[in-house]
Amino acid sequence: MPPKRTPKAKANSSKATSDKKTEVLNKASKKKREINSNDEPASKKAKIESKETKHESSPSAMNKSKNEPKQMLNKTDTNLNEIEFACTKTNEEGKKYNLKICTWNISGIRAIVKKNGMEYIAKEDADIVALQETKCDKDKIPEEVKLPGYHNYFLDSKKPGYCGVALFCKEKPVTIKYGLNNASFDSEGRIITAEFSEFFLVNVYVPNAGQKLVTLPKRLEWNKTFKKYIEKLDEKKPVIICGDMNVAHQEIDLKNPKTNTKNAGFTKEERDDMTDFLTAGFVDSFRLLYPDKEGAYTFWSYFASARNKDIGWRLDYFLISDRIKSKVCDNVIRKQVYGSDHCPVILYINL
Repeated sequence: MPPKRTPKAKANSSKATSDKKTEVLNKASKKKREINSNDEPASKKAKIESKETKHESSPSAMNKSKNEPKQMLNKTDTNLNEIEFACTKTNEEGKKYNLKICTWNISGIRAIVKKNGMEYIAKEDADIVALQETKCDKDKIPEEVKLPGYHNYFLDSKKPGYCGVALFCKEKPVTIKYGLNNASFDSEGRIITAEFSEFFLVNVYVPNAGQKLVTLPKRLEWNKTFKKYIEKLDEKKPVIICGDMNVAHQEIDLKNPKTNTKNAGFTKEERDDMTDFLTAGFVDSFRLLYPDKEGAYTFWSYFASARNKDIGWRLDYFLISDRIKSKVCDNVIRKQVYGSDHCPVILYINL
């Protein structure tokens, strides 16, 4: 039996339906390609960027980076040829530097190895290198991290993948001390103190007040304990404190001060404690040299291309005993160095 003929009207209807389905599928496919090319739908991306501008550039947002869309991740490639590693400036006494110290919150020591961060550190060739947030057990430190020509010191947290600090010194310290002699904080791997003949060097990663300020009481308790510890050191010889202090001290120290007053790192309590610390006989060496410099940031959230837009915070410091402030030659923020949500900061000083 020959096949049945399809009525013309029905065939046309079927064809129209088929064309419509094809059109819908094409549109859906095009939309999918657009979303994939940006990793976020435009409306959601705009919402995230709006939130970033107001709040999410705060330090408490940095732990969200694991789920960050690819196009929003910070740049990781550093062009070492763009960096001037030398310093020609002299201090108030007319002397050039004889000591160079580098501090950097690397947000994971194994990650920084993959991002060629150790190549930068070797090129910087500082006398002392202080790293924070190593996030690695001492017995699992990659061999690439153990810099030749340096004495290497590592302190980890009892909690795996949390905190941790490292110190590299060309000159062997007189003594090395780990922690604050405080049970509440010493299990977290936050501080290494190196004593040299002329000064103490303190490498520190200060606790964050947390999202919605859940750990602000802990942070304020740390501030008290830390201040007492540093004051005792300062009685013996001058102190250089370097690291991630997790506070933007003044409004000039972050991009959006008005919308961050209730966020970790810019609460009144944290800022007042920093003021209190400085009035006890210490100096913020960067603001000593550059009191009015804007855009001097050392941290950028991973969200919404904050670093590309320079929506940042100054959280990393060199705080020094007041009596050696005249010996500072320069304090440089290495914005050209990538690989972490923080950038390195360099102190040039003559001691």
